[in-house]
Amino acid sequence: MKTQYYTATSIDGYLADEDDSLDWLFQFGDIEDIDGVDDDYQQFVDQVGALAMGSTTYEWLLEHENLLEEPEKWSYEVPAWVFSSRDLPAVDGANVRFVQGDVAPVHADMVAAADGKNVWLVGGGDLVGQFHDHGLLDEIVLSVAPVTLASGAPLLPRRITTPPLKLANVKQHGDVFAVLTYEVPRSSED
Repeated sequence: MKTQYYTATSIDGYLADEDDSLDWLFQFGDIEDIDGVDDDYQQFVDQVGALAMGSTTYEWLLEHENLLEEPEKWSYEVPAWVFSSRDLPAVDGANVRFVQGDVAPVHADMVAAADGKNVWLVGGGDLVGQFHDHGLLDEIVLSVAPVTLASGAPLLPRRITTPPLKLANVKQHGDVFAVLTYEVPRSSED
């Protein structure tokens, strides 16, 4: 069982632009059309037993998938935890749990619910950083798109230098994405 941060990023390390838009990513079309992406994504998702996201990610999904009017579009079959200090609307029929505060006790609940499968940290970067701060992040999988954004939502607004991340795998998907997988080693303090 691993806790993984799996996301797409610009070359300069942003998840979304300053308007929380992913248009920079959607310009590449459907993932099914990019050699290898769909298969890798499906293999990843098949190993996920629980997931977490921050409120900005959740609200983006609500808006862009029109989930309040079309709840059947909720694409996650596993329990989801949404970290937010605000009251947010629930997607009808979705297994979503709204939480706030320290990620450590919530992570324990997620691991139990995942029942031996992996925990996916969907985003955003600061939430993932909180898991890292508690020594709960095992792997980072980045699909790096060939664009730069110059500003926006940062990939992982944390300083991680000692011990450094360990490159575990590199893949190329078409002429668009480089997929970098990093193991997150534990420091001697963890």
